[in-house]
Amino acid sequence: MARLLYVEDNDDNVYMLTRRLQRRGHEVSVAPDGESGIEQAQAEHPDLILMDLGLPGIDGWEASRRLKADPATAGIPIIALTAHAMEGDREKALAAGCDEFETKPVQLEQLMAKVESLLVERSEGSDR
Repeated sequence: MARLLYVEDNDDNVYMLTRRLQRRGHEVSVAPDGESGIEQAQAEHPDLILMDLGLPGIDGWEASRRLKADPATAGIPIIALTAHAMEGDREKALAAGCDEFETKPVQLEQLMAKVESLLVERSEGSDR
């Protein structure tokens, strides 16, 4: 079981994805905006963050940059999620510090493969 932080402002997306992640055995906390996401990540130190990019206030790109710039949260993998994937958004998300990128609606098996891969990489990195 991993502790995941899902930063998302759409209640329907939160409900759908949180339930599916919990059924897979993960513990999920939710933040409704970028500022709350940064605060929760700093307080909770989740194993992985799912970051919506189109957030009110501090967007997901800026929240990711801030998390990666903070030594306390820099090692937490971030998967960017967006419903409005435009040309260059993947590159922009990766440049902001995201480790992976996924479009909405989420393809659950594809997202879970990325989640599991990043969790394995993180656990292997912490054993060194």
